[in-house]
Amino acid sequence: MLNKMKSLIAQLLAANEAYYGKDDPIMTDLEYDRLYSELEQMEQESGVVLASSPTQKVAGEVLDSLTSVTHTKPMLSADKTKSSAEIFKFIGGRKMVISWKLDGLTLVLRYENGKLTQAITRGDGLKGEDVTHTVRVMGNVPLTIPCTEPLEVRGEGVVSWQNFNALNEALAEPYSHPRNLAAGSIRKLDAKESKKRRLEFLAFDLISEDLGGTTKWENLRFLAQMGFTTVGYSVLAADAPLDALEQAIALYRPEEYAFPVDGLIFEYDDLAYGRSLGATGHHENRLMALKWADTLYNTVFRSLEVATTRTGMVSLTGVFDDVEIDGTIVNHAYLHNLDIFKRLALGPGDKISVYKANMIIPQIAENHTKSGGCPIPNVCPCCGSLLMIHTSTGGTQQLHCEDTTCPARLVRKFVHFCSKTRMEIEGLAEQTLETFVQRGWVKNFGDLYELERHKDDIVACPGFGEKSFARLQSAINKRRTCTLNQFIAAVGIPEVGRHAGRILNRHFDGDWNAFEQAIQEGYDFTQLQDFGKVMHDNIYAWYNNAEEAKLWRPALNHITFLKEEITMSENLNNNPFAGKTVVATGKLENYTRDGIQVKLLSLGAKPASSVSKKTDYLIVGEKAGSKLDKAKSLGVKVLTEEEFEYMLALSK
Repeated sequence: MLNKMKSLIAQLLAANEAYYGKDDPIMTDLEYDRLYSELEQMEQESGVVLASSPTQKVAGEVLDSLTSVTHTKPMLSADKTKSSAEIFKFIGGRKMVISWKLDGLTLVLRYENGKLTQAITRGDGLKGEDVTHTVRVMGNVPLTIPCTEPLEVRGEGVVSWQNFNALNEALAEPYSHPRNLAAGSIRKLDAKESKKRRLEFLAFDLISEDLGGTTKWENLRFLAQMGFTTVGYSVLAADAPLDALEQAIALYRPEEYAFPVDGLIFEYDDLAYGRSLGATGHHENRLMALKWADTLYNTVFRSLEVATTRTGMVSLTGVFDDVEIDGTIVNHAYLHNLDIFKRLALGPGDKISVYKANMIIPQIAENHTKSGGCPIPNVCPCCGSLLMIHTSTGGTQQLHCEDTTCPARLVRKFVHFCSKTRMEIEGLAEQTLETFVQRGWVKNFGDLYELERHKDDIVACPGFGEKSFARLQSAINKRRTCTLNQFIAAVGIPEVGRHAGRILNRHFDGDWNAFEQAIQEGYDFTQLQDFGKVMHDNIYAWYNNAEEAKLWRPALNHITFLKEEITMSENLNNNPFAGKTVVATGKLENYTRDGIQVKLLSLGAKPASSVSKKTDYLIVGEKAGSKLDKAKSLGVKVLTEEEFEYMLALSK
């Protein structure tokens, strides 16, 4: 038995190091809980508890790259159970406070004279890491509070589900869970980068005694008065029967809470009584966590979906027969890394058990037959290149496509092409495009106009259906016609954007063939207004790049170019801007960036993008920046938007 215990401890410690120290889990929560319960039971039966046992120590470690700080009070864990009957026994007829068990990174915030002085991670419970620089940029953390006495508050650094889903689309390596995103963001050395992750702090414990009252709910109310966002909670009356407890538990539905959670916390409302119970080396006796029992559902594994992300990492997703879990149909589960895929030994027809981790994220718990019928993918599903195996800092393995020209790694170019200020194809957001590219349905811009070939597969994708596909097709069909300037801005020629596109559109009268012929004949684009040598060279480099041509040229088979009609204002001879070179900068109140360009063209003006001696007017909005300074130094006439409109009114 002792050897078995040592083996379990080694596995759990390795999982703790990966989870807390490197934010790179090597096993699922369900696997961890099972091993932990098995070890705990063996310790109770044998009476032997080793010093290294995770049941006696709080998991985590201090990273060398951040300053170590000693906690004023050890940060212990909470004893855990999955039984409401055991919680009822723990309550013992006393008044309790029930709150969410948040799933992020636990933090301690210290205040002196009403000002935030330090923020510390949980670390190993005795020492943590100083992360004051990143906590200061969390939007809801009070930098000052109406309390001059020393104050310490504990809480959780978390990312809401809404922000997680939005942010994950833009990250180089998508995170599998908001917990990992929160932990990685808080530990960043660059506070500016951390701020982009939209973390929030939810307070759940007041460490400073004699400040908030004698009860837990008074403490939470006090923290709210100090300006903190507190964890969601409720109060369970003393002597509440078991059915009342179960009804209270049923009201907490994790899928309805804005933040990731992995259970509930039950704490005695009477603070003095709770403190009198003391603590073990692992947990405080004043509270207990209820973790939801993971109900397993049997189903049949069918296939493996392989998709290449924009970073080159290849994701693996298991597909299985429909299972209804908590009122929703589940048939896909993401396999976080190659190690998990190997361990499950999946194959078509295998009998598997699935569950929703924390009642939210579908996971494959076990493979009962382990046929191994699905080999490790060896080629990229998008470009066909041989895949390589990379090992992360946490020791887990991932498949990668190393072909830098792989369309899956060019998702940003597809996003640029479809964006509102370019081809403006509604319904093709980055997440949708990434899915289409990963599955190999879209390899060039022309494929966007041939999605009908993949209709059945697209309709079967989560979040899609017949109606959404019909809306997407309608949006695409509307963009089978465009102006030359829209297309030029969309294909992503470096330094040649919307303004340059309009200049080219005017010069070549909206004719793509004329533009292409000019390139083939060696036309000197520096002759055009606002065109320099860099832009000239970029056009030729783009046009002559064979790989780039594979991306944009197929779209020409689906597009008809229209001439952009610009209604010219009457009395051009009377308006003061006809024939003048005008630059607009900053945020204008009544015009978008494109809108002011069209307006100037209708006035017979020559819109320009940079200020020079040839500039006649500079129209400025908010945050005008360096162009305003340059205009002043050159003596260029500067107009506010109001002055611009006034001059137009006088000319009518």
